[in-house]
Amino acid sequence: MTLNKSDRKILELLQIDGRMTNVSLAEEIGVAPSPCLRKVKQLEETGVIERYTAMLDASKIGIGAVAFVEVKVPRVTGKDFTPQFRKAVLANPWIVECFITAGQFDFLLRVVAKDMHHYSEIAQEYILRLPGVQDMRTTFVMETIKKSAPLPIL
Repeated sequence: MTLNKSDRKILELLQIDGRMTNVSLAEEIGVAPSPCLRKVKQLEETGVIERYTAMLDASKIGIGAVAFVEVKVPRVTGKDFTPQFRKAVLANPWIVECFITAGQFDFLLRVVAKDMHHYSEIAQEYILRLPGVQDMRTTFVMETIKKSAPLPIL
């Protein structure tokens, strides 16, 4: 899908305020509400807009530790553990993001926990027991400088 100027503006505005009314959105981009709604629906149907969500303050809901965990899941003797690993990661609510990476490790996980003790339990009882895990390295977040910034619209 090729994005035009009004599509880009819609995406910029909805990343800042996903609850913006269609009327307000239409006024901001300078079109009538009906065509604006059609554009938003098209962006949703084509998957450009994946979903709408609320950003929460982690500390106010009991999350005191955030870690980035690099995981090595090698292919051994022709066995690829990736499908089982993916399924296990998707089933764990404490693993909030997972990326396949290039480099020394195969996956990068963002893991949240109540505290360091809870993270230790997650790491030892879950992450290290994921299918095929050979090695892991953890980096803890000390302070968040920038959080979920809107994506630049190219």
